[in-house]
Amino acid sequence: MESNLDPRSVLGRIMLILDAFAVQDHAVGLSELARRTGLPKATVHRMCQDLVAARLLSLSPAGYRLGLGLFELGLRAAVERTLLEVAVPFLQDLYARTRETVHLGVLEGDEVVYVSKIGGHRQVSAPSRVGGRMPLYCTAIGKALLAHSDPATVERILSGRLVRRTPRTIVAPGLLRAQLARVLEDGVAYEYEESSVGVACVAAPILSAEGHPVAALSVTGPTSRFRPADQVNPVRAAAAGVASILARRPR
Repeated sequence: MESNLDPRSVLGRIMLILDAFAVQDHAVGLSELARRTGLPKATVHRMCQDLVAARLLSLSPAGYRLGLGLFELGLRAAVERTLLEVAVPFLQDLYARTRETVHLGVLEGDEVVYVSKIGGHRQVSAPSRVGGRMPLYCTAIGKALLAHSDPATVERILSGRLVRRTPRTIVAPGLLRAQLARVLEDGVAYEYEESSVGVACVAAPILSAEGHPVAALSVTGPTSRFRPADQVNPVRAAAAGVASILARRPR
């Protein structure tokens, strides 16, 4: 996650250290953290000691790792907590019906942040993970969110750098604009191997009473067996169900 903080400030250096941990890391040594952050080793050591004391990092013989304190803080995020309380039963129903991987994602900046993922033993090998980010333009959830975003956001995304992640990634702004218009008409968005080869997906937005995108949910499966069009009605119904309950909740 990129930060706009001044890297010379205390908070900026803390974020440099926390952001230095990759998904696949089990533990990272002090020298490696200094290399990744570009900070002096003594500075990293001092700040890591404070982060361990605050439970934002933990220390083992193998090195540092992200601490449980970060996980606990994340669970206090009010909007996502309420959203999860309402949405998870619908996600579970979708999984029980499809036996394919089910996602819930929210819009943050120019990306999707996945806040829930349910998949069984045969779940598709997708690049998504809880807490992970993906581009809006090449994911079904992302397109469902983007189609209902304000015009300035749409223009910023379509006029920006659209990286081709697979041979089927759509990077032509005109084609993406046409897809977004179709999402508004159909109420669902599709992905066919645009973010990862062999993966297909259908998603529907969860909208506020004013029509703003609160989140989106999806069903994802391998192209060898999964047909997104077959799951349009249950995906759309699940999204509408979540939106209906959220609308009745006190703000």
